[in-house]
Amino acid sequence: MTVVTRWWWIRHAPVTADGGRVYGQTDIECDVSDRAPFQALAGKLPREAVWVSSNLKRAYLTAAAIRDAGLIAPEPIIERGLAEQHFGEWQGQIRAEIYARNPDWRGFWLTPAHAVPPGGESFVQVIARTREVIDRLNKNHRGRSIVAVAHGGTIRAALACALKLEPEMALAFTIDNLAVTRLDHIAQGQGEAWRVGVVNLPAR
Repeated sequence: MTVVTRWWWIRHAPVTADGGRVYGQTDIECDVSDRAPFQALAGKLPREAVWVSSNLKRAYLTAAAIRDAGLIAPEPIIERGLAEQHFGEWQGQIRAEIYARNPDWRGFWLTPAHAVPPGGESFVQVIARTREVIDRLNKNHRGRSIVAVAHGGTIRAALACALKLEPEMALAFTIDNLAVTRLDHIAQGQGEAWRVGVVNLPAR
C-alpha cells in the first residue's frame, strides 16, 4: 500500500524592519499589509490540512494572515525545530559588516553550511533538527497534507532531506517570501521516497 504525505512549505512574509541586520532567530515581525498574496495562497492551499509553524512570530503571523484571507484552517502546531538558523552573536549585527570580515564566505547564505557562528549553529545542524520534525510528522500524520510555514533556511533544509543533498548544494536554492515549495513523502511497505512537485512557486 502506497501512502503519500504532501508537504506545502511556505516561507514567511517579508521582513522590512531589519535595517540590514542579521536576524536569524531574533523574533522580528513581518509585513502582512499586502493582502493579495495571502488571498492567492488561501485559494491554492489544501483544505483539511495539518498546519505547523515555527515558533518565531514572522511564521505564525504569516499563517494567521493566510487564514484571515479566507482559508478555513486550524491554528498551527508550533514546532521549534522549524525555526530559522541561529546565527549566535551575529544576530543584530549589520550583514554587510559580517561579509566584509569574511570575504571568502560571500555566497547564497550568510555562512558556509558547516560553519558555526559564535554562539550559534551551522546549517548542517538546521538540517538535522528539520529532519527530526519531518520524520515525526510524517509518522503522526500519514497520508495527510501538511502546510508548514517556516523560513528560507528551514525550507532549504527540507529540500536537503528530501533530495539527499550535500548541505552546500541545498544552499543554492532560492526561497522567496510567501513562495510555495511542494514535497511529497511516499511510503510503500518498508521503503520511502520523496517527489518534488514545485520549488519556490510565487504566491501569485
